Amino acid sequence: MKIAIHGRNFNESARPFIENMFNELSRRKVEVQLSRPFRIFLDQTGIAHFSTLVYEKPEELFDARLVVSMGGDGTLLETITHVGKRQIPAIGINVGRLGFLATVSPERIADMITALETSQFRIDERTLVAIDSNIDLFDGLNFGLNDFTITKTDTSSMITVHTYLNGEFLNSYWADGLIVSTPTGSTGYSLSCGGPVLVPHSQNFIITPISPHNLNVRPLVVEDTAVIKLEVKSRSNNFLVSLDARSRVVDENTQLTVRKADFTAKLIKMLDDSFLNTLRSKLSWGLDMRN
Repeated sequence: MKIAIHGRNFNESARPFIENMFNELSRRKVEVQLSRPFRIFLDQTGIAHFSTLVYEKPEELFDARLVVSMGGDGTLLETITHVGKRQIPAIGINVGRLGFLATVSPERIADMITALETSQFRIDERTLVAIDSNIDLFDGLNFGLNDFTITKTDTSSMITVHTYLNGEFLNSYWADGLIVSTPTGSTGYSLSCGGPVLVPHSQNFIITPISPHNLNVRPLVVEDTAVIKLEVKSRSNNFLVSLDARSRVVDENTQLTVRKADFTAKLIKMLDDSFLNTLRSKLSWGLDMRN
């Protein structure tokens, strides 16, 4: 079996689990390729690993059966960017914080490897959001699993986001920003701004304003076949665009169109992994917080 692994810095408490993972992979003679940042981190921290194969760019990923993300949800979002249109399935081991997407606990690494070897898992396909623009925003990696966000920058003043849905004017959002979220991203930034939770396979996007001036302007759920055009005006003449973990400042002349990507992300889920269970455990639904 061939796998690739991408990771970030992690707490020292996770060290035994990481070492155990490499011991298990070595014992089972699994061929491993590491992302360069993760390889550098392992070498700096003195964690033994047996892999000599490294990838630096997405196109350098070898013919892996799957990609393991070692970190939190942000690391998994980066991993999906590495995979891109190749659609190699990815699985997340949570050595980060919340772990809403990266749902495999470090204690279950050995069980995870066994499940991967014996195909005791399921593939969960997730919609991606894609961005079209008159400039190259993210080095050609114009897709994201969670959301696309526009926010103000370098000013305390709100921005205005003129929004068109399938060519028809929707609204001019006077706010700190605007989020276009996938169902997967509905439990992220959009949720903290008052957006609804969507089950992962809903065929929708959520348009969520960030701190709008008009309190009657609420999040809107639209079909994921919709084409969303955005025109931004700002007193500073620029604004920040973010696509999952990537961001950059652009000027008002930047043209932006949000649509559904023509490929999906494939997440590996253990057979006992349930979105509804994750909702209850990670968001503390049904718990009496008074005690």
